[in-house]
Order: sequence, then structure tokens, then C-alpha cells
Amino acid sequence: MSAGPATELILIRHAPALAGGRLCGRTDVGADVSDAASMAALAGAIGAVDRVIASPALRCRQTAEALWPGRGFATEAALWEQDFGDWDGMAMARLPDLGPMTRAALASHRPPKGESFLDLCARARPAFLALPPGKSAIVAHAGTIRAALSLALTEAADALCFEVAPLSVSEFRRHGEVWSIGAVNRVNSPT
Repeated sequence: MSAGPATELILIRHAPALAGGRLCGRTDVGADVSDAASMAALAGAIGAVDRVIASPALRCRQTAEALWPGRGFATEAALWEQDFGDWDGMAMARLPDLGPMTRAALASHRPPKGESFLDLCARARPAFLALPPGKSAIVAHAGTIRAALSLALTEAADALCFEVAPLSVSEFRRHGEVWSIGAVNRVNSPT
């Protein structure tokens, strides 16, 4: 393990998307950030961070602003959700049934004109690796958080096993090339 300072990643999935029951990978919809008390409690539970970064998606930018009002944050295009191609914007009930697939086959499957989960991992990986030492809060998507999980797992496809709820927190630490997972899908419980 490296003796240098650690890079901490605190990944927050955006607030519930106002998607109307539709798949919204690249469809740019807003988020329900109306519960200011819950947002403040979540930001307080996360604590001080060195930097805030968000996916350019409206739902992520709105969530970052609600968590840290008035604090500037960067956006990073590599953190967009998986591109579901022709399926994007489709009602969830109308999505095609892919039938039985192994996890590896699902991870490499590309929707028509879209990208696979493995493509998302390859796109997001350089953004995670470029983060400097310190504590970074990243507001992104379920798929992006699973892509971060893939950095610490033997097989990237295994990251598809994890649930990632809206406004949940997942924590990672990197020492050199070694990644560890501190928490996944932690939801701030009301007191």
C-alpha cells in the first residue's frame, strides 16, 4: 500500500429524478430536491469536502446545489449516466425483456445506438483516477457509482449486483493503485 495521502471519493446518487416512469440515462430531467432539511442533514453527514464535482445532468447539478447551496462545483462529462441509446426516454414498462443473461453478458450488452456498462466504466475510469488526494464529493448516477465500484472489484460486471438508491452515499478510498470500498448505498435515515 502506498504511503502517500489517500484519495477519498464520496459518491452521492442524485435526488429522485422527475422522469415520469421513463428510463432517463441521457434524457436530461430535473430532480426532486424540495426537502431542504433532508438535504442539509445529508450534507452534514458527509461533512467537509475538498471539492464537489457533478455529472452535467440537470438532476445532478440540482442535487449538488441543494446539498451545498452557494458553493461552486465542477462538472465532469465523463460522469454522465450510461447512454441507453434508443431506449432512453422509453417508459420502463415498455423496455425490452433481454431474457436470461449472465452478469458478464449484461455488462457488455449495448442497447441499440447506446453504450454498455463496460463502455461506461471505460469512460468514467480516467475521471476517477485523475482526482487528487483529499476528499471529493461526486454527485452522479447509479451507473456511474457502479462504475466506481468496478475499480475495486475483480470483475467489472460484479458491480451490477449493487443497488444504488436516490440520495444514497457510497464511499471509496484509493492509495496508489489500490481501491477499497467503505460503504455502498448508505441512506441517511431520518432521526
